[in-house]
Amino acid sequence: MSGAPTAIALGLALLLAGIGFDSPSLLVPGVGFLALAIAAVLWVELARPSQLSRARAPGRVVEDEPYPLCLRTSGSRLPLPGGILTDPVLEAPVPLGPRWRGVHDVEVRLHGRGRRLLGPARLQVRDPLGLWTRTVRSEEAGELLVLPRVEPVVIAARGSGRGRSRAIGGIEDGAATSLLDARAIEFEVDGLRPYREGSPASRIHWPAVARTGELIERRLIAGGDSAPLVILDALDPLSEADLDAAVRAAASLCVRLAGSAGCALLLPGDRRASEIDSDLRAWPHLHARLALVESGSAPPTGSRGMRSGAVFWVTAAARPQLPQSLRGGGQAPRYLVSPARSGGRAVPGAVAFTVAGCEGRAVGVRARRQRSGAAA
Repeated sequence: MSGAPTAIALGLALLLAGIGFDSPSLLVPGVGFLALAIAAVLWVELARPSQLSRARAPGRVVEDEPYPLCLRTSGSRLPLPGGILTDPVLEAPVPLGPRWRGVHDVEVRLHGRGRRLLGPARLQVRDPLGLWTRTVRSEEAGELLVLPRVEPVVIAARGSGRGRSRAIGGIEDGAATSLLDARAIEFEVDGLRPYREGSPASRIHWPAVARTGELIERRLIAGGDSAPLVILDALDPLSEADLDAAVRAAASLCVRLAGSAGCALLLPGDRRASEIDSDLRAWPHLHARLALVESGSAPPTGSRGMRSGAVFWVTAAARPQLPQSLRGGGQAPRYLVSPARSGGRAVPGAVAFTVAGCEGRAVGVRARRQRSGAAA
């Protein structure tokens, strides 16, 4: 036995001993133990809220971005003597005291992608001495999907001119440039839309302008075979941390490339790449699929001979290498993207760009041409 039952039993024993042996010195502590235990039980029972509720929150959140958590209690008749508040999204239990107002409203940052089943929040109410404890639970919060974050694609600074690596039509020359440029891709018209500030004049559809008197531009998508292709390999990652880095790199490349002229993404187990246009209409669904990629997933099966444009093979394997089927492609660049490692087997080739803790290297014919150009 422990807590309030123990204190009550000890108080009764002292009272009986004091009466039986006619010893007043035993009666005083006996009454004290009884009073202390009863006071603890009454305070906890009257302060215990009848309900613990959790405010509605989004079902998706990008890792390391703020996630709103709001817990409220109701039905308390006395201030809380003390307690501990826990929730699946909290990194550590939150201690509470008599000054707590019954609301815990914070923003938390979740680390690591994937699906999370959120159980109920718990409020443990207890007296200062820990004699009596009661627990209140909220309803289960359901499912939360943590999406991989998107990070900038940064060019490795190795000077300017022909010695610099160029990806998907060209990494812009100049020390001030730090993002991939997705120009020099064939385009197809995908309808019309109102002119957007900053769009080139070549996109303006002049017959529509003549008819309506308003600026109208063509909606362009990348040519089916020439759009850059990002392939994610999750078959044999060196570690879960490396796999997470590879997933972030793939997500970052897709957003950057699609924002310029569209791209395609081939996920583990898929036989056909998913197209992503410049408006990112297909991105929310693919972003969610990236969050659910698991170690050991079947490798992509549709990469052989399906693209003539740039290809980014993103892998977390212990020995990263580009598949033999992707080593051709003529003028189209091929890039091997893998987590940067301080030890272990080094990946051959100079670093062309970095993204989300990964390094991208040109491989195949393009890599040899770049090395010979740099040496000239």
